[in-house]
Amino acid sequence: MILSALGRMIVVPMAFVIASIVTLFVLLTLGYERVVHYMTGSVEANGIDAIFGLFGHGVLLASGLTILPALALVIVGEVVRIRSALYYVLGGGAAMVAIPLLIRFGQEGTGNNPDLITVWQVFATAGFAGGLVYWLVAGRKA
Repeated sequence: MILSALGRMIVVPMAFVIASIVTLFVLLTLGYERVVHYMTGSVEANGIDAIFGLFGHGVLLASGLTILPALALVIVGEVVRIRSALYYVLGGGAAMVAIPLLIRFGQEGTGNNPDLITVWQVFATAGFAGGLVYWLVAGRKA
């Protein structure tokens, strides 16, 4: 019993880190198109402004606030002992979709933005991949 609990204490954080890396990889590869449009001038900005804008978005994405939805999903899944792939895949997508909403919380003028749906699609796909990887590594074992 003690060895099983100790094993879970090792496997769960490692699985979370692996799933986070996969999520970041999917997010970067799918979001690369948005970055290219931003850097090539489809969005009206010169070179220096584009670099600072991209850096600012990266800092917001890497903040500790963005890890909270996924961490809550894992904690609830482990405490309640949910072993369903559907829970982790859909929960991972929902946790990632919450990130753009958390980043824009309290900002003015973020209403009708057609690019927001594309952002949600990219984040949800990355969350689905991360949720599946977490379930494969740690979520399916009791």
